[in-house]
Amino acid sequence: MALETWLAFFAACWVISLSPGAGAIASMSCGLQYGFWRGYWNALGLQLGLILQIAIIAAGVGAVLAASATAFTFIKWFGVVYLVYLAIRQWRALPMDMSDDAAVRPIGKPLALVFRGFLVNVSNPKALVFMLAVLPQFIDPHAPLLGQYLTICATMVCVDLLVMAGYTGLAARVLRLLRTPKQQRRMNRTFAGLFIGAAAFLATLRRAPL
Repeated sequence: MALETWLAFFAACWVISLSPGAGAIASMSCGLQYGFWRGYWNALGLQLGLILQIAIIAAGVGAVLAASATAFTFIKWFGVVYLVYLAIRQWRALPMDMSDDAAVRPIGKPLALVFRGFLVNVSNPKALVFMLAVLPQFIDPHAPLLGQYLTICATMVCVDLLVMAGYTGLAARVLRLLRTPKQQRRMNRTFAGLFIGAAAFLATLRRAPL
């Protein structure tokens, strides 16, 4: 991949990652509930979902899925149901006792948080269709494809890890300011509303006409 092409793609990655979406909401939710270091496992799961999507596109399966109304609808509604499930969990999350600096936060199992992040990314068909439209613009069809897709994958993952670290860390810092159960419940319900909003947006998506 030529340097100028990579720089253009690098800039595009920042725009894509910084755009608020289900991944950003999930990262902030985990940062709020578990703190930065524990909550960041969710970001690793997001990247596994991203890697799978890029692999699907590189294998040429992405075009088939994008053209299939049935596959698109199935993935979309799976994503809607999962986001609603996360919203319910967030709404019902119990407040923590923050009266002591040594207060113990709930312990999320790393593998569970990784799987949670993976499902958030992999259940978004719009992301797959979007990448299917964007990635080929940075691919030279006359050069070896494997190296180009590996470069694209590494760039997207590194940028997204940094951005999600920012979202997770921001929410973890906000946690320190939530000293009362009432404040924590209000924040939990705010994030629950964001998950519902993301689910509603996903539900309105339609497959682009061929």
